[in-house]
Amino acid sequence: MTKLISFFAFWLAAAFAPQPTNSPSTQNQNNAAPKIQVALLLDTSGSMDGLIEQAKSQLWKMVNELATSKRDGKVPDIEIALYEYGKDDYSAASGHIKQLVPLTTDLDLVSEQLFKLKTNGGSEFCGWAIKDATKELKWSKSNEDLKIIIIAGNEPFTQGTVDYKNSCKTAITDGIIVNTIFCGDCQMGINTMWKDGADRADGKYMCINHNEAVVHVATPFDNEIIKLNNELNKTYIAYGSKGMEKKERQAVQDANAAVYSQANVAERAVSKSSKAYKNDDWDAVDAFKENEQELSKLKDEELPAEMKGMNTAQRKDFIDKKAKEREALQSNIREVNEKREKYIADERKKQSGESKNTLDEAMLGAVREQATKKNYKFEK
Repeated sequence: MTKLISFFAFWLAAAFAPQPTNSPSTQNQNNAAPKIQVALLLDTSGSMDGLIEQAKSQLWKMVNELATSKRDGKVPDIEIALYEYGKDDYSAASGHIKQLVPLTTDLDLVSEQLFKLKTNGGSEFCGWAIKDATKELKWSKSNEDLKIIIIAGNEPFTQGTVDYKNSCKTAITDGIIVNTIFCGDCQMGINTMWKDGADRADGKYMCINHNEAVVHVATPFDNEIIKLNNELNKTYIAYGSKGMEKKERQAVQDANAAVYSQANVAERAVSKSSKAYKNDDWDAVDAFKENEQELSKLKDEELPAEMKGMNTAQRKDFIDKKAKEREALQSNIREVNEKREKYIADERKKQSGESKNTLDEAMLGAVREQATKKNYKFEK
């Protein structure tokens, strides 16, 4: 009996003892970068070629806008996911939907998959697509982070066996805002429940002309930024079994941006000068600037040709040199881009003053407004 009383006394003391206010896990949460997570759900049925072209050509503009934001003085991690829906290539059992990219900071992967998109079909099940994105993606658990689904298409929002009302309710219950973009007449989008879908998930309803060509404003500063970008590419040091493959992918995405204009290449280069552009799974500079111990563990065959045979000290010196070169080039790109942005703003003032009715304008307006409500602040 005495032992039993002693046990309960010990248990009560432990249960009601003052707890530390900052456990390691709490400290990690407090120190973690904020997140902006955006899942793009794009209709790739037969009539949506214009929508896909707008998405391809405006990815880097969206990244650059988000990269200017901060919350509590911290730059957020920007994660983008990509789904296509409404394509007959995928079975009816899957809702004609496919996740192409999970939420990721690997922006080259997002660009790569965007440029692979082809239209075909089909049956567009918006409620099903929202359900999949809500359940499948690794969304942040923090209520302070911005979590957004953007779904764009041109068929009734009510199609399919999954009720959009339930999908939108589940999303917002999990803290995920649903923005809807109808490709066509605004009143038709309202009549076909696109606005109702956004309203049910604290989102914004928008309508766009998906066939309107996106105009990239050429500036006298584009070529200078592109030259700096070419030098910037030389600071990426591929390592590991997939390193060279992913460095080649980086070059391909530069080329994809050039399909639209030199101005778009400059826009991508600006993204590469920001903290949003991360490649720590294949680039030694990104991977080891904060984890030098891992650098010594790499086998010689995992290193690029220019680093083979180096000891740990030599490896560190080499990476440090490349890191400094990169920081200087990124700083130069940002400085030139300030002049570029001013030039673009002045050119647009000369125009009618009306913003383009395109995907990027719709997305950026909504995301910026919703980020501001979450205490993110944007640079002017």
